[in-house]
Amino acid sequence: MARSEKVKELANFIWSVADLLRGDYKQADYGKVILPLTVLRRLDCVLEPTKDKVLKFLDTKAKNLKFKNLDPVLNNLTGKTFHNTSRFTFQSLIADPDHLAPNLHNYINGFSANGREIIEYFSFNNHITRLDEANLLFLVVKRFADIDLHPDTVSNEDMGYVFEILIRKFSELSNETAGEHFTPREVIRLMVNLLFMHDKEVLTRPGIVKTIYDPACGTGGMLSVSEDYIMELNTQAKPVVFGQEINPESYAICKSDMLIKGQNVGNIKFGNTFTVDGLKNEQFDYMLSNPPFGVEWKKVQDQITKEHKTLGYGGRFGAGLPRISDGSFLFLQHMIFKMKQNNNGSRIGIVFNGSPLFSGGAGSGESKIRQWIIENDWLEAIVALPDQLFYNTGIFTYIWILTNRKPKERKGKVQLINAVAFYRKMSRSLGNKRNEIGDGENDRSSHIAQITHFYGDFQHDQTAHSPDGEEVVVSKIFDNEDFGYWRITVERPLRLNFQANAERIQRLEDETTFKNLAKSRKSGPAAKKEIAAGREQQETIRRGLQTLDSERLYQSRDDFTVDLTAAFKGTEVNLTAALKRTILNALSERDESAEICRDRNGRPEPDTQLRDYENVPLKEDIQTYFEREVLPHVPDAWIDESRTVKGYEISFTRYFYEYKPLRPLAEIRAEILALEDELDGMLSEALDS
Repeated sequence: MARSEKVKELANFIWSVADLLRGDYKQADYGKVILPLTVLRRLDCVLEPTKDKVLKFLDTKAKNLKFKNLDPVLNNLTGKTFHNTSRFTFQSLIADPDHLAPNLHNYINGFSANGREIIEYFSFNNHITRLDEANLLFLVVKRFADIDLHPDTVSNEDMGYVFEILIRKFSELSNETAGEHFTPREVIRLMVNLLFMHDKEVLTRPGIVKTIYDPACGTGGMLSVSEDYIMELNTQAKPVVFGQEINPESYAICKSDMLIKGQNVGNIKFGNTFTVDGLKNEQFDYMLSNPPFGVEWKKVQDQITKEHKTLGYGGRFGAGLPRISDGSFLFLQHMIFKMKQNNNGSRIGIVFNGSPLFSGGAGSGESKIRQWIIENDWLEAIVALPDQLFYNTGIFTYIWILTNRKPKERKGKVQLINAVAFYRKMSRSLGNKRNEIGDGENDRSSHIAQITHFYGDFQHDQTAHSPDGEEVVVSKIFDNEDFGYWRITVERPLRLNFQANAERIQRLEDETTFKNLAKSRKSGPAAKKEIAAGREQQETIRRGLQTLDSERLYQSRDDFTVDLTAAFKGTEVNLTAALKRTILNALSERDESAEICRDRNGRPEPDTQLRDYENVPLKEDIQTYFEREVLPHVPDAWIDESRTVKGYEISFTRYFYEYKPLRPLAEIRAEILALEDELDGMLSEALDS
């Protein structure tokens, strides 16, 4: 049986336990029973071979020892970093069905503290009584006792797959987002390949110690694959993993996996990475993450904004804050903050959707973050992945590789890899996941090996044959400055004509300043008096404007202002600056043939309705660009230099776009005629029958 089928069969068997819960539990709550029992059974299988040895020790030698803490001794007996001192296993639990509930509580309490904490995060103790009262406890535990989950039977990697399948099923039932929990393993393997590729020589040194961190570790898939990669390279290496997770079930599963592997489970922290950094003073050699796509960070906005303003670049979010609807860039800034600043530096791999590439114009939080990353020369490569790779979304995704220790040939450069065509269709969909990246690290024909090869070759305009045989450009190399631009504000002069005809005078009635003349904030008689005075002033203004020549069209604002001022000379109207602007606004219309409106210093005033923007590449002189691209079309335009802002964006579509000529009309016509003939034939057959 193929490995993938074996994993699916095991996951389906465990999932079938949910049938027992139907009616007594809501579908959305199935995971609250099945996930902790899966973890418990896994731990039980791991400890089962040494169970008798531990019990014998507790019955004999332990009584004569004066140690206050027997944990190290018991862990030595199990060969693991945890143990269980109860006399029960899953097999002995079901042998006494009449006392199953208290015995199961005793069994859970018998775990060492690090194992017991895992079960506590599932809040499973609450469900033992509920299952017992529903006469389901024995049936459910019996079903799990029949499953062999020992690592010799189900590897750690396969167990990770099983948990991912279960979580996806439970997430679908409860309308949660499975993508917040795990990433397909083939995507992780590709990330790990790219992350460690330049370090194989270092990682094969005897006794080498390297730290790996995931700030949104989910069930620990990225940490596990990274650890396995290093151990395959060098059995004497000592990878040390760290992580933090906000979902309690995922956190518990991750810790159980690390516990079985012998990792220090104290390195896995629970909580929101942004508000409570559980590894605040730590820095890491390698970091990987797949933060949730498009998830807003409004709940933690106050804390993050405060850190941004008070600590600046001394904190995690100094470069800028992204829009509230997507916190992806917050995770990346957090990871950059944890890069080592020594000669060895750090390397980061993170999965994003397309938004961080280009969302936000010049001056926005996203653009400032991209600018900070690129101008510090941390961005090494971005790989565009095929769509429909993830379980909960069909969108295109991208792997970003960052480091503060680029190889010499990559300094000042960014590699973009277009791998959207390198996938194969799955025989059966898993949620939204219909495609997969072919595995087989040492097989150059596999997608992972091919993409890794493109990255390692570091060639510009490198082409390759996609799996369907088409030759495509897969790699391009850019200078850092290629992604930057100046956003310039192009102004054109304001040109207005003026006329005091009845239609334009009527527009005054819609002007706020004019309407406010007949309003009052007072009350009673004083208000009535003020309103009456205001209405009289409005009428005086109307009469004053009617004294102007209604037929005359002024094409100079200065000329009209002179006549306007004269019309109200000697009246009770106080022609304030605000009131004058209101009248000018009502009586004016844009006119390209009119004179330019100028300020008191004689400078042209900009027409906000004609204002435009241009993005000028950083490598190009702004004035040269302006004279070539703008002035030939609008000779009276100028640049408002006070508004010029630097921006950065990365447009995969533009860089890898290849024009495909349209099909000849004759070919399209012939195809349509052929389809019509085919349709006529089908209709004839239908009528004859």
